[in-house]
Amino acid sequence: MERTYSELIRFHTLKERFDYLKLGGRVGEDTFGFDRYLNQIFYRSSEWKTIRQFVILRDVGNELGLEGYPITGKIYIHHMNPITPEDIYGRSEHLLDPKYLISVSLRMHNAITYGDDSVLDYYIYNERTPNDTCPWKNGKLYE
Repeated sequence: MERTYSELIRFHTLKERFDYLKLGGRVGEDTFGFDRYLNQIFYRSSEWKTIRQFVILRDVGNELGLEGYPITGKIYIHHMNPITPEDIYGRSEHLLDPKYLISVSLRMHNAITYGDDSVLDYYIYNERTPNDTCPWKNGKLYE
């Protein structure tokens, strides 16, 4: 299945987007193995740095490009379709085309790679309500 940005943005929740992207790999399973130096060279290229900036701006620095989920640490750009050494050698369209890229945190990147949906618990929070921290104003002083 080829994953694209235009398909991804059809999903309106973080869980739906995560489910669309998750790969279900295993810890220690390298995409590049002994050819890891290739992706390191690629990620240092000016071409990559330019497209990286474009994707971050397009996604407004939000997790999976979803409004309301700002990435607070370093922003990573995730290839929605895993790349291989052959993609780098052959200059595959998946390398630098923003339709195959999305902004993620390291936590989300690892969760997508290994199919670990427990990461979604990190993003769940209780909705705030007026006076929720002031017991004498919310009527819960004697509960």
